[in-house]
Amino acid sequence: MQGKILWADDEIELLKPHILFLESKGYVVDSVNNGSDAVEKSNENHYDIIFLDENMPGISGLEALARIKEAKSYVPVVMITKSEEEHIMEEAIGSKIADYLIKPVNPNQILLSIKKNLDHGKLISQKTNSSYQQEFRQLGMQLNGRLDKDEWLELYAKLVYWELELEKIEDSGMREILEMQKKEANSLFTKFIENNYLDWLNDPSDAPMMIHHLMKERIAPLIGKEKVFVLVIDNLRYDQWKVLQPVFSKYFAIEEEEIIYSILPTATHYARNAFFAGLMPSEIQKKFPNWWVTEEDEGGKNMHEKDFLDANLKRLGKNVKWSYNKITNFDAGKKLGDNFSQLKENDINFIVYNFVDMLSHARTEMEVIRELADDEAAYRSLTLSWFDHSPLFDIVKKISDSGAKLVITTDHGTVKVTNPVKIVGEKNTNSNLRYKVGRGLSYNEKEVFVVRQPQEAFLPSSKFASEYVFTGENDFFVYPNNYNYYVNYYGNTFQHGGISLEEVLIPFVILGSKTN
Repeated sequence: MQGKILWADDEIELLKPHILFLESKGYVVDSVNNGSDAVEKSNENHYDIIFLDENMPGISGLEALARIKEAKSYVPVVMITKSEEEHIMEEAIGSKIADYLIKPVNPNQILLSIKKNLDHGKLISQKTNSSYQQEFRQLGMQLNGRLDKDEWLELYAKLVYWELELEKIEDSGMREILEMQKKEANSLFTKFIENNYLDWLNDPSDAPMMIHHLMKERIAPLIGKEKVFVLVIDNLRYDQWKVLQPVFSKYFAIEEEEIIYSILPTATHYARNAFFAGLMPSEIQKKFPNWWVTEEDEGGKNMHEKDFLDANLKRLGKNVKWSYNKITNFDAGKKLGDNFSQLKENDINFIVYNFVDMLSHARTEMEVIRELADDEAAYRSLTLSWFDHSPLFDIVKKISDSGAKLVITTDHGTVKVTNPVKIVGEKNTNSNLRYKVGRGLSYNEKEVFVVRQPQEAFLPSSKFASEYVFTGENDFFVYPNNYNYYVNYYGNTFQHGGISLEEVLIPFVILGSKTN
């Protein structure tokens, strides 16, 4: 049996050929000739889909629809009517109908409506699986080639696209294949970064767009032309942006969307300061020694973002009215939204929003969050759910209403770590799980990327920091002492600081007003 159908129409006898056609396709069809019987039948039986004539004696199709939905909101109902009056269409659509057909209908129209509603998931699953199978071979060929800096961006965008597409279907087989392909891609990308990163920094002519160039190359040219808001959502991965994108598209026109490279370490202390300063970390330390906080220093590592931004804007010759706002909790976000009218007067406003970063840390610390964000799909879903109910959403809508341009970016992404890698260090070695800074570090060189001369990577050096060691792919550092405890505690959590597609390749998006 294909499915069970209820069809209500006061001229049901005239529709007998249609019913016979559906029964020949394997469907079971019950028929009634008025709305009251349709409601009664619906209450007494399970139907996969219901067809309702809008104009029947007794209670109307719309009234029957309301009563059916009240009892069984999950059953798809298709409204059929002779009328093309707009208010009837709007009322039916507002009542959450599954489809709307205008008489006279032919059997194939009915069959198409059934397939759209009953077989939709299966048909999409078959098509998606088939399409990915074809793309799988193409992606495999690309991975076997020597990808350059731009080709890696294209490949990562494709991997994210298929990850989100395969997530929508029930069949998990192709998702598992994609995970294997993504793992292979991350392994090759780690080697690519190891082979090219230092060359990019020391010969920028062949470097990709990187985070410390964003202010000068992408944002500064916008200043003065129109009002601009720059939203830096800490720890926002490219796939998380793609999940949020449909929401933003309701309020903005997407003018530019690209993937850019973060810097190493892919950690807030380094990457976000580099973004605001327009300088690499060692350059910041040299130019602003009183503001740069080393790994071994006490206190917050991002206390001078506003100072770095101020110096950068002056260096770029942007003598404009601007603001900097850092949001770390719900109340601060609500307060910024309440004071939005003040922001509208500025030429450019920078907003740092820390929720996604807090989510990744909470994913480690809180058992309930670990369960809610058990895998990549759940992590993305939690991000979307948070945004839908956050003060940031209200701020975004106000930016849209103001007609200003909105820039969205981040400092780095985050990756789910699964493979422990042993390392031994002194007491003052930093605690990050994806990179270590210190002297006398002991590790397996085959498992890590080592920068023995920090100045080559434009990284700060100090009396305690003679080398930087990075993990790649899904690895995380664990000390031999209490090895099993830390493996269990940090395994399958989301971390940042090292080398992976998810951490290094980040979104940069320019959104324009739909009203302009």
